[in-house]
Amino acid sequence: MVLCNTSVTPHSKLVSPLAQVIMPGNQRRTEAGEESVTLQRQLNLFDCFSMVVGIIIGSGIFISPKGVLQSSNSVGWFLVIWVFSGIFSCFGALSYVELATSIPLSGGDYTYLRLSFGGLFSFLRIWTIIAAVRTGPLTLLSITAGTYLAGKSAVCSPIAVRLFAACVLCAVTFLNCWSVSLSKKVQNICTVAKMLGLLVIIVAGLAQLPKGTTSSFQHPFQRFPGSPGPVDWKNFPSAFFSGVYAFSGWQNLPQVTEEIVQPGKTMPAAICLAMGFVTVFYMLTNLAYLAVLTPAEMLASDAVAMTFGEAVLGSYWWLMPVAVTLSCFGSINGGLFCTARSFFAASREGQLPHILGMVHVHRKTPLAAAALSLPVCLMMLMIDDIYSLINYLSFSRWIFIGMTCAAVPYFRFKYPHIDRPFKVPLIIPILFALCAFFVVLSSALSDTPAFLGGLTITIIGVPIYFLGIKWKRKPRCFDIIMCRTTRFLQTVFLIVDTQTSSSSTHGRGLSRGSREPLLLEDQDQDDYHHSDSLLA
Repeated sequence: MVLCNTSVTPHSKLVSPLAQVIMPGNQRRTEAGEESVTLQRQLNLFDCFSMVVGIIIGSGIFISPKGVLQSSNSVGWFLVIWVFSGIFSCFGALSYVELATSIPLSGGDYTYLRLSFGGLFSFLRIWTIIAAVRTGPLTLLSITAGTYLAGKSAVCSPIAVRLFAACVLCAVTFLNCWSVSLSKKVQNICTVAKMLGLLVIIVAGLAQLPKGTTSSFQHPFQRFPGSPGPVDWKNFPSAFFSGVYAFSGWQNLPQVTEEIVQPGKTMPAAICLAMGFVTVFYMLTNLAYLAVLTPAEMLASDAVAMTFGEAVLGSYWWLMPVAVTLSCFGSINGGLFCTARSFFAASREGQLPHILGMVHVHRKTPLAAAALSLPVCLMMLMIDDIYSLINYLSFSRWIFIGMTCAAVPYFRFKYPHIDRPFKVPLIIPILFALCAFFVVLSSALSDTPAFLGGLTITIIGVPIYFLGIKWKRKPRCFDIIMCRTTRFLQTVFLIVDTQTSSSSTHGRGLSRGSREPLLLEDQDQDDYHHSDSLLA
């Protein structure tokens, strides 16, 4: 990856340290008569709700909700841990919402890490996202979609499944490059489809309870027959971490803050509704599974939803693979939609190539940023063991989430006067951060080789940061190559900088006669005065 910091002055360098905290990019005013080319605010409450639910509910609850069951070894504790996992995840989500509503900039934890811990940590967050933290799960979801769509067919080989996965990734990428409006409509449809799929499981499963299929619930807090071990409190942290992982995805919504209508009201409502909905549906789905299957059967199954469908739905068993495929598609779409905004924000701050911070002239989509994940995901399809790569970097995911939640008390102390439409009790982000750091520590002790592998991949980003970003006086030939490449890609894809008039593709962001794009020195100073007044 080539990083160029010479093509644009970072947005954060143009304003005072305080004003940069709360000045959203899409609220900058343009010169009279100019048409702003920016990402538009068009995500309402239901769109945000669908985004969160659609990303969280991927394939896990359909395929293998047995991680918690395997570590708890009792049905009662299995259900209790699911509830606590949902509540705990809600704590982390609410901490992110306070940051998103008080710092209305897109980018999510990348932006909050940059403003609290500095550029190095925010770049390492982006580096690990590209390396595997986000691209890996997107690739796995595409493979899962292909596997379940193939169903019981013996014709589909692993190569055919991977080709289908590549087609899914290309289709979702094209969708996000083509239209923001269409992307959110597809997300809403997929979210409704997966909700209906879970509803089918819940109704079909709970309908078995009046028939006397309650053997799984007898002596709920005792070891169930066929369990891999005794009920041991030492195994509960592992069960809890498995449950929390199933709720992963709530941290994505703040990445699109600048595109949410009235984020101060919409985001808290969307997060609370989504987390409550997912927690209830997860609980009811697991109860439905246990009403039909014994705990031992759940542990033995590689695809619980398929086993459930064959046992209850009869000739309609095909509904389960269809539901899983649509669920995976929606999770990929939502994940790619939000991740592109982190790349967009990193480019705007000069930590990724300037081309990634540009918007299509007519479609108002972050075309280059949306396409960045595709080549990485396609390369991952050629790797046999993607799980190991994701496992290596799981520690970095937790440490950055913990650092982001720790930024909540930091901002309370550092900027006590900024407007906070939504506030959480400080004990919530502090408790969540401590637990996240405990996850990192436990992973280092329990699986040291994987921890060291992930640490190595993360540290590789440090020299890239200093060479690509901190090194200002790069050779002239490097600047020329980067700027000509940027100019060529702008011409081909019709993308311009967000401060460029749509009536001039070769405007301020890419002047024809200059060796490099012009600096953004002509921002409306009233915006900066307005930001400072908000902090007063």
